[in-house]
Amino acid sequence: MKTVTAAILIHQGKILIARRRKEDRLAGCWEFPGGTLETGESPEYCLARELREEFAIEIEVGAFLGESIYHYDHGAICLLGYLADWKEGELDCRVHDQYAWVGVQELGDYEFSPADVPFVQILQRGKMIVS
Repeated sequence: MKTVTAAILIHQGKILIARRRKEDRLAGCWEFPGGTLETGESPEYCLARELREEFAIEIEVGAFLGESIYHYDHGAICLLGYLADWKEGELDCRVHDQYAWVGVQELGDYEFSPADVPFVQILQRGKMIVS
């Protein structure tokens, strides 16, 4: 099973989501940005590295929200979700074909990859406060 990290990056009351490119697996699905844990990395380090690589920003990784295990046709993943704060950098979308800053109430307007859906549900149920 592959371990993947996801940032619930909140900035000015909005959450960063990104859409997978048409040439990627799960093309067109939205996700919370992050990436695959490499050997020897902590999940927090991985998440900060991935946001630096994918969006050219520096983040501070916060509280662990939980994990989502999903079995795709191409293999199973364990998605680790963390709160994150944007610290610096000019956002540059390098890996996805689109990104959006959305409020919690808008998350239902987007089709998320299955592994990300539990985090959408946590946010929608108000299990955490986004301010």
